[in-house]
Amino acid sequence: MSDQHMGSSIDDFMKEEGIFEEAQAQAVKEVVAWQLAEAMRVQKISKNRMATLLKTSRSQVDRLLDPTSDITLASLQRAAVMVGRRVSIELV
Repeated sequence: MSDQHMGSSIDDFMKEEGIFEEAQAQAVKEVVAWQLAEAMRVQKISKNRMATLLKTSRSQVDRLLDPTSDITLASLQRAAVMVGRRVSIELV
């Protein structure tokens, strides 16, 4: 067994493998999709109701809740407003 990565963090390992940014972006998408779904659940807003509120289709709501889907910030912001939230993005 190689000790090459012994003691290094998972972030260091992913950077060495060249997948850190992709993994981080996917993690953010998963958290945001979960937060939106959770807000909908708490407020008892179904996907069909959310589609009506957003004046869009149920399949578009499915895309909003799918972390593998690419959605626009504008779409995400509109959905956030419907559940009483807002989108905040910052560079750190």
